[in-house]
Amino acid sequence: MEDYLGAPVVSRGNELTVATSDEDVCRKFQVIVERLLSGPGPALQTPDLLAAILAGMVDDSPFSFTDSCIVIPHGTRRIYPKTAKQAELIAKFRSHEVIFSVGPAGTGKTFLAVAEALRLVLSRQVRRMVITRPVVEAGESLGFLPGDLEQKINPYLRPLYDAIETMIPPEILRRMEDSRMLEIAPLAYMRGRTLDDAVIILDEAQNTTGEQMKMFLTRLGNGSRAIITGDPTQVDLPARIESGLLQAVRIVAQVPEIAVVALEAGDVVRNPLVKKIVQAYEQEKN
Repeated sequence: MEDYLGAPVVSRGNELTVATSDEDVCRKFQVIVERLLSGPGPALQTPDLLAAILAGMVDDSPFSFTDSCIVIPHGTRRIYPKTAKQAELIAKFRSHEVIFSVGPAGTGKTFLAVAEALRLVLSRQVRRMVITRPVVEAGESLGFLPGDLEQKINPYLRPLYDAIETMIPPEILRRMEDSRMLEIAPLAYMRGRTLDDAVIILDEAQNTTGEQMKMFLTRLGNGSRAIITGDPTQVDLPARIESGLLQAVRIVAQVPEIAVVALEAGDVVRNPLVKKIVQAYEQEKN
């Protein structure tokens, strides 16, 4: 709070005081405390909530912080947006059938998409969640990995399981897998399918070709939603092939049912050093 407000915050017993006469700082301090006190009950994780408020939710925003909380049935935690752009992304999840989430590493694109998908499937709003990725190696070859095709692909899809395992207990994950409520597969396995009553996540979409992206978008069946995430700065396709993500955003961005949310370096929520690394690369590019 002190870092955000630029003024000392004094704690005495159950009282907090900001040591400044600046009216704007006092107003922000009051809003922070009021929002903390009006949080979502005993399951409130104060560090997450406080981080979200301090990341920009104090200022007037068209996207309500409290409405942007993702509560997963049987989940191990509540998911709060940590920046105003993340709050916008969560709001778009609720209002659009297809959402493109575009931005650099560490901005929570995949994490929030997985959280929203778990919320939808575990609250029975859709029957299953399907997560897919294009299998494009970042400088390495899957052919050199040991095992059969499934064993080769599992490490590549591991980050998706990592996200899921931080949000739901192991027994819920096993139940979802056993009942086929959860499917994680390479993008190539989507061809020829129609996915009804599902939430479908296409992760690492910057590595799709135009044909692959069109194929994916046309898999959408009745009662289904799609979330496409990608980082345009990490394209692993051959130099002459345009990213299907960039092409799709250009082509379909004006369709009313489709939303595009562009996250930026300021939305990086990993180790603070990651934000500095992203900014350094952006400055080099410019």
